Amino acid sequence: MYARLFNRFLMASDTLQVYKGSKLLFASNKDRLLPLLEYIDRFAHYHQVVIFDKIMGNAAALLAVKAGCREVYSPLGSQFAIKTLDKYHIKYHLTETAPYIQKANGEDMCPMEILSMNKRPEEFYELIRNAIKGL
Repeated sequence: MYARLFNRFLMASDTLQVYKGSKLLFASNKDRLLPLLEYIDRFAHYHQVVIFDKIMGNAAALLAVKAGCREVYSPLGSQFAIKTLDKYHIKYHLTETAPYIQKANGEDMCPMEILSMNKRPEEFYELIRNAIKGL
């Protein structure tokens, strides 16, 4: 079932979709980590959800743990994300993997990937929430 939904997701403009069973709970076309943060703030009471995310770096993996995720689908994931998903026993389906998520310039590591290193899910979530409030 999810393979078919994932193929549809890849063609959609959404950057994130969250399912509980076959029910779409949340979708967003916002950039970066904003959709996951918004989902957590509004729907974190759901557990065992399936997340489709356009990019699954370590930051997104930590937030997926916080979101009560049981399975992740993404066209791109980092090796750091894989370690986090394995640690928290979340299944993953990544079309392509990279050592780390890069900035748009294709040369440097994504700042969120750097910021998420050696953080626990709750710790990273609070760090990001506080950073956004400060903007």
